Amino acid sequence: MPEIRQNPATKEWVIIATERAKRPEDFVAEEEEYTIPDYLEDCPFCPGNEDKTPPEIMSYGDGNGNWTLRVVPNKFPALVPHVLGEREEDFDFFRRMDGLGQHEVIIETPKHNESFGTIDDAKALEIVTAYRERYLALSEDKRFKLVKIFRNQGKAAGTSLEHPHSQIVATPVVPLHIRHRLEEATRYYDNHGKCVFCRMIEMERKEGERIVMEEDGFVVIQPFAARVPFETWILPLDHHATFGEIPEQELKGFARALNRILGRLMSILHQPAYNLVVRTAPSGEEGEEYYHWHVQIIPRLTTPAGFELGTGVYINTALPEITAAFTRES
Repeated sequence: MPEIRQNPATKEWVIIATERAKRPEDFVAEEEEYTIPDYLEDCPFCPGNEDKTPPEIMSYGDGNGNWTLRVVPNKFPALVPHVLGEREEDFDFFRRMDGLGQHEVIIETPKHNESFGTIDDAKALEIVTAYRERYLALSEDKRFKLVKIFRNQGKAAGTSLEHPHSQIVATPVVPLHIRHRLEEATRYYDNHGKCVFCRMIEMERKEGERIVMEEDGFVVIQPFAARVPFETWILPLDHHATFGEIPEQELKGFARALNRILGRLMSILHQPAYNLVVRTAPSGEEGEEYYHWHVQIIPRLTTPAGFELGTGVYINTALPEITAAFTRES
């Protein structure tokens, strides 16, 4: 019979539709014959087309005059840094503010077809090092309350350019759904005197069924109340509230865990579209005990429909224990 599960960290409910449950193999897409080239002449992110992007903010190079990673402003930004961002109210009711913020693109590699899961760990380390460098730089701007790193892979995940890239957006507000997550984590800490994510790591390691892998200070799980098939979290074993607090020596383990789990998911599910989000406490909350930064990976294997949109409750047709075992043992 169906089971309703609650995520202990967010208090979100999920329906595990056991009567509709599919085997992990049922989510494997047919392999496409299309081969991605390593260079496209008209791709604005490929080498030689640097003039098609705004001037770069920073870059890494190979020592021979060639770039290996570039960070540029988004050409079509969701938010911009050159406005005041002061709040106004119309008729003492409708609240508005200028679109203050910063929207950047991390062009991860000069190769058009080189992405997490196909790169070596040294390249993965270079990318997450850039994540941390830009996160810290944007967090210094006191106008910004939240710095969000994310990655869209594939058209179903909302990407508009095929070339491997991540994005980072700094916002002057903390959105409501993120505020809700922070409040639930705070409530757990107030009630139990311990971070709910630290407790989650402890219990998942004790039970073991949903752990996919452990890698140099990081644990990879498919959570108890996964909203979609193969939803995957990467959690650091050491407690840090914000992503910017990750010590430089831990970046290597993070890069390995991220590279290997994405490689495994891309292999067993035949290159699925996915969204990746770095979940972090807001800027200025470094050192807090109530929150624990982590990465959430959402493969786009199903489409939310009327029930999900109307209730906010997702229906997952795969048991996390079974998909975790499939991912772990593949």
